[in-house]
Amino acid sequence: MSKQGSSCRLSISADRIFSDLKIGDSVAVNGICLTATSIKGSIFTVDVMHETLNRTSLSSLKAGAEVNLERAMAANGRFGGHIVSGHIDGTGRVAAFTNDGIAVWLRVEADAPVLKYIVEKGSVALDGVSLTVAKVDTKSFSVSLIPHTAAETTLLSKKIGDKINIECDIIGKYVEKLLNFKETEGITEELLLRNGFI
Repeated sequence: MSKQGSSCRLSISADRIFSDLKIGDSVAVNGICLTATSIKGSIFTVDVMHETLNRTSLSSLKAGAEVNLERAMAANGRFGGHIVSGHIDGTGRVAAFTNDGIAVWLRVEADAPVLKYIVEKGSVALDGVSLTVAKVDTKSFSVSLIPHTAAETTLLSKKIGDKINIECDIIGKYVEKLLNFKETEGITEELLLRNGFI
């Protein structure tokens, strides 16, 4: 990672994502949607804005750190998780790991502006990994990691207290915005008629 004022340039070495990666393509890095700006062999580079460094855990990365990578889903692909945009809502803190048979429970503490979108049995992305929320309370939420997820992601390499990127389910955010739209008193029949829905 090379700093450039309040921004930075991040170079990532990988082996599985290069079959058709082109300059300008989106790559989620620990769940953060970034744009490939150069590709040389098995290394691609992305530019990271000040806003992204402030809202995510990228600023705490050290050289040699492993990251989760995911390419954007093609429109004709199989939908195997939930809608993940790569736009992080905030960060949480790794609070606990608990073994449970073949699974590992991961508990994440988060602040109220993020927790309000976390729903039991709903979806959440942690460092870009699509997961199901198994438990939620006023200070934290928990997910259960199957062995495949544990082996193929960086989640179990986290330490207690580490920052983790959180992207909440986008549907809840849109519903909240529509229900609190200030031009009207919420969604009315008149609003729907005016916009061609009835």
